[in-house]
Amino acid sequence: MRKMLTIISTVLRGNAGKNGARAVVAARTYADFTQQATFDIKKCDVHKLEEGPPLTSTLTREDGLKYYRTMQTMRRMELKADQLYKQKIIRGFCHLYDGQEACAVGIEAGINLTDHLITAYRAHGYTLTRGGTVREIMAELTGRRGGIAKGKGGSMHMYAKNFYGGNGIVGAQVPLGAGVALACKYQEKNELCVCLYGDGAANQGQIFETYNMASLWKLPCIFICENNKYGMGTSVERAAASTDYYKRGDFIPGLRVDGMDVLCVKEATKFAADFCRSGKGPILMELQTYRYHGHSMSDPGVSYRTREEIQEVRSKSDPISMLKDRMLNNNMASVEELKEIDIEVRKEIEDAAQFATTDPEPPLEDLCNHIFYNEPPMDVRGTNPWSKLKSMS
Repeated sequence: MRKMLTIISTVLRGNAGKNGARAVVAARTYADFTQQATFDIKKCDVHKLEEGPPLTSTLTREDGLKYYRTMQTMRRMELKADQLYKQKIIRGFCHLYDGQEACAVGIEAGINLTDHLITAYRAHGYTLTRGGTVREIMAELTGRRGGIAKGKGGSMHMYAKNFYGGNGIVGAQVPLGAGVALACKYQEKNELCVCLYGDGAANQGQIFETYNMASLWKLPCIFICENNKYGMGTSVERAAASTDYYKRGDFIPGLRVDGMDVLCVKEATKFAADFCRSGKGPILMELQTYRYHGHSMSDPGVSYRTREEIQEVRSKSDPISMLKDRMLNNNMASVEELKEIDIEVRKEIEDAAQFATTDPEPPLEDLCNHIFYNEPPMDVRGTNPWSKLKSMS
């Protein structure tokens, strides 16, 4: 059955007479799109593995459009967050993810939503892929009641089903992720935990302690180092005696992956997930990626690297452009179709931003809620969740 895509374009032409504008409608019909294609991908470097992920990846048109939409949504969402921060509508810590979209989308493509994921404070993208909506994320950034953490978490503390945040302490999420993996093994559900951290956290002692326990207990945990080349304002070469982060597990097998290619990340994550589910224990992945913004919104991002360096990565390795070119060059989508997605994404972001700036802030009486789970609260320093609170400002 042939699928036809009809693009209807309406051209309005001015008319000085009483008839007003006149619409001229032109229809263009395209032949069938390629529904599936196989692409060569970059070979992964391996550590303590006899073989690595495949050197090709098969992409369906449906998945390609889905990946494109999700990455564009992440990109536009982060750019809008940048704008709102500069307008002082978003306050406090704010770490943006633009440039690293292929990591989040590729990882999700290689695991199941029933699997578990925990990350550091650059968490907006993962909140989206784990099931959060753009409205919930934007409203959380502005501290509003409709936020995904009801306005109480902000940029660094967002959560969703099987997603344990956003964690503000450098490296602290790694042992927590191993604990989630221990629960997966204990409950015998054949699930795993993806535990993410950055190159800046890779020298933390608690990470190596976690490697040891995870390996001893053969926990189903994928440790992923998102190496974006800079820990805050310090390059990896200045911060680490060895920048082969995928070998840092020593006794744990590792992969070094092109983190700017969504297909490469997808295949590597599938490989790592199969390794964990087979009962072999943890595996380590290093995703070589790049952030376009500074470490956080307080960092202009150009005092320790040049604008030319950033522009070179944008022009040669941008994850969205790479996927777009593959799809267009292999007749898997049309320029008009992708433009239509871009328009829809922009509208979604603008609607979310409007909601995030008009939704009310949480009321004062919510301050003591969501502390206790299933037990009656105790008095702490003379107060409890039912205390009458009064603003003194």
